[in-house]
Formats: sequence, structure tokens, C-alpha cells
Amino acid sequence: MPLRLLLAGLMLLCAVQARALERDPSTTVSAKGKVEIAFSPWNDPEAVLLKAIGEARERILVQAYLFTSKPLARALIDAQRRGVKVEVMLDAEMNRPASPSVLPILLAAGIPVAVETRYNIAHNKVMIFDPDSPRAALATGSYNFTRAARVSNAENLMVLRGNPALVRVYADNWQRQRAEAQVVHSLDDLPERKRRESGRESDRASAD
Repeated sequence: MPLRLLLAGLMLLCAVQARALERDPSTTVSAKGKVEIAFSPWNDPEAVLLKAIGEARERILVQAYLFTSKPLARALIDAQRRGVKVEVMLDAEMNRPASPSVLPILLAAGIPVAVETRYNIAHNKVMIFDPDSPRAALATGSYNFTRAARVSNAENLMVLRGNPALVRVYADNWQRQRAEAQVVHSLDDLPERKRRESGRESDRASAD
């Protein structure tokens, strides 16, 4: 092969690899619909989430850093029992047996749970409601699904309704991370620790 063709091939390969490493800076979605806002401890974000869970009819996708709220866990279990497909994704380190996580409760109820291990911290706090429906809704913010977030912390929660395109963006991101997460059927399935606790956000609140 002539040297110039070899060099051209290498340059093309480098260009393709460089493009693969580029990141889109953001995703833009038209602003529309309504936004419900709750600030703790002045408002009750947990009550807002309980209402949204109760209104779901088809599917609920959950993404949580730390999940210790038993009322929210019970609401998800009730939703599953009435026919709503519920799926949960958690940060692997923050929801181990030594924590007050509701992971064992969700598993015992038969709710599919996967844990994220790729990232140092899987820090999303998201609930997605009926993403394939015109009534799709999204809950997100700083609010962890914990008692401490409800009664002790300064947190914010937004529930966005009337914007199915926005919900779809979040649902697609949920699915992208779910594809890399590890499914667990019992606590024995939790992966071995891969990172130290130091430097991780401290929110090990007592469960309700």
C-alpha cells in the first residue's frame, strides 16, 4: 500500500475517533406545559411525588441516588399491584445492605431493580410517569427520596407536565443508563465495591 494511502487512512481513523469522543453540549426542548414546584422543608415534595405516583396508569421509571423513603416505596408497590409497570435504577454504593435503603422492600415486592456501577456517583433523582402517553410527566430536582430530604434538608423538586417531548428525552436517557446497569434479584447480586466511600455525598438518613 502506498504510504500516502496509509497516512490518509490513519488520518480518517483519527478523525472518526475524535468525533466519537465529542459531546453534544446540551439538548434543547421547547418550553411548554405546567411546572409544579416544591421546596423542602417548607413544602412537602414527598406528597407531590405520592400524588404523581398515584396518578400514573401505565409506567413509572425511577432513578435514585439514595432511596430510603418507605412511603414512596409503598406507593410504587401499590402502583405495580394496580397494573403499572414500575422499574427502579439505583446507585450501587448508596443502596447497600448497611444503608437504610428500600432496595430489599422493592425486591421482595417483585419490582425490577438495577444498580449503576459505571459512574463514581449515579446522582440522578428522577421519576418518569407514563412516558409513552400524552399525560407523560417528569419529576426531578435535588430532592433525594429520603426522610432527611423531606424534613431536614433544603431541597427542590419540580414536576413537569404537558411536555411529552421533554419526558421522552429523560426516558431515553434512563434507558441508556439502564442498558449499562446491573440487574439485581437479591442483595447477593449486588456487585463488589469498586470505589471508596470518601468523597461521596452523605445523605444516609433514617428510613421512615
